[in-house]
Amino acid sequence: MTNKLFNEFEAVTSKQWKQQIQYELKGADYNETLVWESPEGIKVKPFYHTDETIVPYEQNSAKNAFKIVQNIFVHDAEKSNKRALETLNRGAESIRFTIENESINIESLLHSIPLDITIYIKPLFLNSDFIKKVQTIRSSVILEIDPIGQLAKDGNWFTNLETDFKFLNEVKSSLSINSETYQNAGANIVQQLTYTIAHVNEYFNRIQNINSTITINVAIGSNYFFEIAKLRALRLLFNTLAKEYNHTFDCHIIATPTKRNKTLYDYNVNMLRTTTECMSAILGGADGVANLAYDAIYHKDNEFGDRISRNQLLVLKHESYFDKVNNPSDGSYYIEELTQQLADKALSLFKDIENGGGFITQLIEGTIQRKIKESADKEQELFDSGKEILLGTNKYPNKNDFMKNDLELFPFVKQNPRKTLITPIIERRLAEKLEQERLATEQ
Repeated sequence: MTNKLFNEFEAVTSKQWKQQIQYELKGADYNETLVWESPEGIKVKPFYHTDETIVPYEQNSAKNAFKIVQNIFVHDAEKSNKRALETLNRGAESIRFTIENESINIESLLHSIPLDITIYIKPLFLNSDFIKKVQTIRSSVILEIDPIGQLAKDGNWFTNLETDFKFLNEVKSSLSINSETYQNAGANIVQQLTYTIAHVNEYFNRIQNINSTITINVAIGSNYFFEIAKLRALRLLFNTLAKEYNHTFDCHIIATPTKRNKTLYDYNVNMLRTTTECMSAILGGADGVANLAYDAIYHKDNEFGDRISRNQLLVLKHESYFDKVNNPSDGSYYIEELTQQLADKALSLFKDIENGGGFITQLIEGTIQRKIKESADKEQELFDSGKEILLGTNKYPNKNDFMKNDLELFPFVKQNPRKTLITPIIERRLAEKLEQERLATEQ
């Protein structure tokens, strides 16, 4: 069939739509009534039209064939191995091990895990013998090593700048970018994109011959369409930057729901939040999605929380068929426009950072921390005033909901005075102050 649908209808231009809308407003101002501005400074219009300038976005992956990633923090190699095998049998498709102790027995940890399963290992230390041992046992493991992310989140390098980058240049290992910190600390979307790309650029500048895929860990917020556009813009920006360094690998994006909007009270609402955030991640083109358990902020890892979070992704993949459509956001004028605007704003801010000495320099000077805090304070003010709503917390709270006796983890920012090279970027949830006040009044 060569005839286009609805050929019998005359085309309507964006100008004609605006004229009709203005008529329906009965004298009210179009811009003041229907156009709103996001925290990133993007003016969102009530409709988008084909005759407006749209830059098409090209996605490299054939389909949204995302992998369901299970996070496992390793305390005991054999127990973590058993847990990994169980989660794979229950629907997980990739495993990410976070390892704090370099004495962990890698053979026991990876025992019997099928070779076709993608395994990520995130060591919270730098040790060349450990890295070589991992690569000897299983060469296909993706090692997530990120000294700049360590500096940003912890306030200190693993050792120091020179030693950390000497390690990266000597040990041929995959790189990881932890950009979750920026979102969880309150950076707006343009800042998140900018700091992520500036973070990547430091590695391109300081490491010779990066000849493997760079993994980028991203936190996904609740602004549904903006978050879809964020991931698309991130891939667009990464490939633009990589081309300048003759880096031919696409980035590998692992997305996780943000902690920033998660709540202690009425915690079941967290499942609704993580579901839509995972949807944004998938539609935005994430390669892997690691869901956040509904009780992650106050319970230790547990089988029930893991099962629920994994099942959310299984439903999206196998019952909602989110992995079956090739780039489903393609052709959405709204998302295409958001993608381009976010990318343009991030590129402009990136140039400012480079002119200011680069990302590491601005971290050391405290500029990045100050900018994130300014953005976080604005969002916090909106939450405190009730303009930004978290249902069950600052809107329709259940006064009979008590949590004091259910806390296995400390759910607030921990105060740990110590000497650091820089002020670390502090991750903080919006509801923390309100929750602390409620806990203090519980009988």
